[in-house]
Amino acid sequence: MSLDSTRRQLLLAAAGSVVAGSAFAQPAPGGKIVKIIVGFPPGQATDAVARVLAEKLRAQTGDTYIIENRPGQGGSIGMGATAKSPSDGSVMMLTHMSAVATNPHLYKSVPYDSLKDFEAVGLVADLPFVLAVNPSLPVKSVQDLVRHAKANPGKLTNASSGNGTVSHLAMENFKRRTGIEVVHVPYKGSGPGLTDVVSGQVSMALETAAAVRPLAESGKLRVLAVGSRVRLPGAFANVPTLDEQGFKDFNAVTWIMLIYPSGTPKEIVQRTFTATNSVMRMPETEQQLLAIGALPRTSKSPDEAAAYIRTEFQQWGETVKRSGVQLD
Repeated sequence: MSLDSTRRQLLLAAAGSVVAGSAFAQPAPGGKIVKIIVGFPPGQATDAVARVLAEKLRAQTGDTYIIENRPGQGGSIGMGATAKSPSDGSVMMLTHMSAVATNPHLYKSVPYDSLKDFEAVGLVADLPFVLAVNPSLPVKSVQDLVRHAKANPGKLTNASSGNGTVSHLAMENFKRRTGIEVVHVPYKGSGPGLTDVVSGQVSMALETAAAVRPLAESGKLRVLAVGSRVRLPGAFANVPTLDEQGFKDFNAVTWIMLIYPSGTPKEIVQRTFTATNSVMRMPETEQQLLAIGALPRTSKSPDEAAAYIRTEFQQWGETVKRSGVQLD
């Protein structure tokens, strides 16, 4: 299939996601409209999870949830918009680890303070990453890829969903551990990057299983490994982990969490936490998330979620410092 044709498919899928979001524009009788900000374009993993939650939460609360995509700076644009939003429960964000815990250490400036500008609601899921290559690349395993890269230093390229994202940092870690030279090509989201991997303009990507899955199922990408500690169900059931292939303790997974702007009343935060956890216990929710490549995960309380943010902020700050990566 041509590059233009592949791009059209992805754009149509994204458009479908936007239409799905706008379908919630009229509130349910007696309910209110709540905006969920997502820091990535339509069709990406975080966006896909947000749309599952929007549908389930509407049935649970009677409120109407609209997805607003605010991509840029690895999720930081959306975080900045959330921080400046009204603290009356009308706006929340489904954010992810990079925007909360790594971007403030990576970039010289971000428009928010992760530890002061938000009220944590709770974790929703983990998003495992998979290592995928263009099928024309003469490799069938991670070991093959390493040998090929060493035989062709600097000739291979890897796409990421943006500077400072997990797909960027995890791949940099992979390069350091293997000693290979691969040129990093950042994109504004996983969709454009994966499109160029499919076309052969870029060699590989370490991206979310949710984004890669349809392209792997159609044979447009070859998946060499999964970055979670355990194998994934469904389309990736037979794909070994990086740990299984000799990369002990290599973990390429990001978490996603619901947050409100700082100052949102505690009762609203608690009510959203209770409704979200109720939704997450539904078997159909778990099935929908697993089908798109997300592993369901919840917090015990908003306080536990807030403590988790503080821990992750500190730990990822140390990781970024060791990496030596600094962005403008």
